Amino acid sequence: MVRFSLFLLLLLVSVMAKADKPWQDSPHGPMLERIIPPGFMPAMLPEPKSAGAILTRRYCVQCHNLANPAMHDVRRWPSVVARMVPRMEGKGNMGKLMADMMAGVEAPSPTDEQVIVAYHRKHAQRPLDPKKLPDVNMPAGESFRVACSQCHVLPDPLRHTAVEWPLVVARMQKNMEWMNRVVGSKPDPGEPQLKIEDINSFLIRHARR
Repeated sequence: MVRFSLFLLLLLVSVMAKADKPWQDSPHGPMLERIIPPGFMPAMLPEPKSAGAILTRRYCVQCHNLANPAMHDVRRWPSVVARMVPRMEGKGNMGKLMADMMAGVEAPSPTDEQVIVAYHRKHAQRPLDPKKLPDVNMPAGESFRVACSQCHVLPDPLRHTAVEWPLVVARMQKNMEWMNRVVGSKPDPGEPQLKIEDINSFLIRHARR
């Protein structure tokens, strides 16, 4: 039994290792790479040994960097996955170019798609309830509100502890810098400046104890 389990594990690792190769070797790779920032690694997936995590690693990195399930809230994920599957099948608004880009890409079966959606919904971003945290709309919450709402719903500070939040914010800061600079643009003095200290202060104050 142990030997058989080890064989399955090695087979899975092999499949997962091949999943992200098509877009890395594709002439369209640089465009695909820009879809999602790098930095979120497979080991960071919640419940990394679950079927949902395994299928996510198998299918979703064929076209772009790995996405954090907390990238969207529970209501958004079904439509996101439903939009991605036809693209993996070579369909979409780019016509033949989409088919060329997706050459060699494997699309999930309807059953696998359901597992992926359920996994992402289970670990989706938990939105902040402004009724329970009214100071999010006060000056103290302005930096947090302006910065974090640019990419996703405002996260509930109770999602992480006071120790964890600064690490999360640092990763988000890198993501935002990457997205703004990925096309080689130069810093714009007119861009909103992130006040990291204010963001961390707000989140730590309301973090999970």
